[in-house]
This record gives sequence, C-alpha cells and structure tokens, in this order.
Amino acid sequence: MSGTQDLILDILKDGNFHSGESLGEALGCSRTAVWKRLQKLEILGLDIESIKGTGYRVAGGFELLEAQLIKSQLTEMAAAELADLEVFKSIDSTNKYAREKAEQAPASGSVVLAEQQSAGRGRRGKTWVSPFAANIYLSIVWDFEQGAQALEGLSLAVGVAVKRALNAQGVNGVQLKWPNDIYVEGQKLGGILLEMIGDPAGQCSVIVGVGINVAMPETQGSDIDQEWTDIRSQLQKYPDGENQRPSRNKLAASLISEIVMLLRDFQAQGFSMYRDEWQAADAFFGQEAVISTPKQSITGIVKGVDQNGALRLQRENGKIETFIGGELSLRLSQ
Repeated sequence: MSGTQDLILDILKDGNFHSGESLGEALGCSRTAVWKRLQKLEILGLDIESIKGTGYRVAGGFELLEAQLIKSQLTEMAAAELADLEVFKSIDSTNKYAREKAEQAPASGSVVLAEQQSAGRGRRGKTWVSPFAANIYLSIVWDFEQGAQALEGLSLAVGVAVKRALNAQGVNGVQLKWPNDIYVEGQKLGGILLEMIGDPAGQCSVIVGVGINVAMPETQGSDIDQEWTDIRSQLQKYPDGENQRPSRNKLAASLISEIVMLLRDFQAQGFSMYRDEWQAADAFFGQEAVISTPKQSITGIVKGVDQNGALRLQRENGKIETFIGGELSLRLSQ
C-alpha cells in the first residue's frame, strides 16, 4: 500500500467529512486524482460516503492498528517474550507469512497482524472473510521442544486465552466450540487455526492464528457460511452500548498478552490446567451433535473433553467415544 493511501486513511479514520479541496492539499494532487484514490480505497471494502459541497467520509470512522500502541498495552510478561510485532495494511495470510518467516530463521515470539487478508483461511481450507480495518487477523510463532504429542489440546487452550482476552475487553457470554471456534449466543465470533512446522517428535514451531470479528460490515459478513456476530453488535446490547466502540488495538494487546502467557506455560502444564475453564464455556455441552469424519458421521450427546482435549461423545448405547481434532467437524443435530 502506497504512502498516499496511508495518508488518506489517516485523514478519513476520524469519520468526519473532508472536502475534496482539503484532501487534495494534504495529498498534493488534484480533486480528480483524489477521487481516483478514494475509489481504490473502496476496493478495500471501506464505504466512502460522498456529499456534494461537503466532502467525503467513512461513516463512523475506523481505527487503524498501530504497532507501538499495541506494544505499550502489553503485559510486562508478554512484552518481555515478544521477539517482534509487524502490522501489515494488506497481506495474503498472516499465518502464511508467519510460517514462512519461521521456516527461514528462528522466529519464536514473533507476532503478525494485518488490516486485511486477501487469502485468509480457517480450518479445512475454508476461506476466512477478512475486510479492511474491521476485525483482528493475528498470528503468533512459538517454539516447542517436545513435538506434537506434548501439544495435544493446545488449540482448545488457546480458545481459553482468547475468551479471557475478550472478557477483559467487556465481551460477556463467550462460548467455545470444539475444537477451535469462538461463539457468543450460538453465533460465531471468531476462530483459531494452528499449524506446525519442524520435527513432529521434537523441536518444532507452532503458528497460532486467531481471527476475531470486531466490526464486520454486513456486506462482507454475508459471505460467511454460518450464523455470525461481532464485538460491536455484542457491546451494543449492554447499557450505553451504542457509545461503546471496540478498540482493535486494545483487543490485539489483550489477545497477545493472554496467548503468549499460555504458550509460555503450556509445554510444562499441558491442557489439563485449562480443561475446567474450557468445559465451563463449552457451547455444545449436553446437546445432541453430529461429528463428521472423512468416512462417516456419528451422532451423540456432547460430554465435554478429556484431559488431552479430545471430544467426548455419548452414543445411544451410553458408551463414551472420544475424537481428536484434525479433519473433523462438529455441528448440532438438526
């Protein structure tokens, strides 16, 4: 993204009207050139409002992510563990960039954020809808010594860390859906995607990807293939919620702080330390659900998870079967 676009974004983020003349002066170009640049911003998904004789604005404004501001709001522990923090205006995928970075050199403690992803994805290859300056798209690299077996339940534990961060930002009623979704009131608020590189039996790196809907525009939200919600909608349900504008910088700092603390402690503690907190927030507990494997679909009553984070499903005969994540999906019975 060019410096000119950065400057326009910085001007328009306040949500106020700015005349074509004033924008032209700030950018050092003609009003015609201003309009062409604004059209390019609309491609990002920003809704540019234009009123003749008044100017241009993005109604409601928007908040851009700022690396230094995020760093200043990290906990002391997270700041000490941080290797670096990069914020991109646009990128194909924060997880892809973080993985490539870790493949080239030691990168444990590296954090990647983006205003927009052009090729964001969730589990099982699904597209992750990623409009500009609307949500959180975050990836963290972390090294582990003991391979994949020691990481059982990590995605669920990350869910607990995400729940804590959301609670700290005033979002109540957060639920966790096995194995990696964040829900509020039965609607998807976010998701988690873990990728591992290195030795499955020894030294490895994990890329922890987290996506959270903060202020999802309705137009882009229509592309999501399930019921969804965002933080802005949830805050508006509270007293004075109309005046609450979720800060993505504060949320990013809270997420990084909670997740880094979890990653630092997980290898020694394992998932069992987070199991009770996860189960207390289980979105499907006690309900009939269907788990789909590559070969079959199995129905049962969700009975939480075991010490390793495997799903416990009670079959018709009363027996409990367990399922480890991977290429599995879980949904409520119709």
